[in-house]
Amino acid sequence: MRHQLRPLFDQVVIKELEPDRVRRSGLVVPPGTHEPPPQHGIVLAVGPGLDWWGSVGVIMPVKPGDHVVFPASAGGWVEVEEERLLVCRVGELLGVLESVKDCPHCADIPLAQGDSCPVCGRTSSASEITDH
Repeated sequence: MRHQLRPLFDQVVIKELEPDRVRRSGLVVPPGTHEPPPQHGIVLAVGPGLDWWGSVGVIMPVKPGDHVVFPASAGGWVEVEEERLLVCRVGELLGVLESVKDCPHCADIPLAQGDSCPVCGRTSSASEITDH
C-alpha cells in the first residue's frame, strides 16, 4: 500500500529540490556532511488552513506545484515512502519563486533603453526598443 502525507490545518508538505552544485564560476561543489539544508522545494500538498480563516476571507497562499523558498530552520523533516519531505507552517515560508514573465509591474510595459524594472530586474532588449 502506498502512503501519502496529508497536512493538517495551516501546514504544507514540500519536496526538497537538490541544491545546485555548480557555481557561476563553473566550480562543482561535491556533496559533504557540512552542507546547509535545502532552502527551496516544490509544494506537494496543502492543508485546509485554520478554522477562523474562512470567516475572514483568508485562503492558503500556496498551492501544490508552487516552487517555494524557506529558511533552514523551517518545520520538520520526515520520510514517507523513502522520500524526504519537509512539513512546515505556511507562515514559515519566505516566498514563492515565480518566473520573470509573471512580473505584475512590467509584463505588459515596454521598457525604454537603459531602463530596468524595479520589481523583477528585467532590462530593455534591442527588440523592444525597435518595435516601439
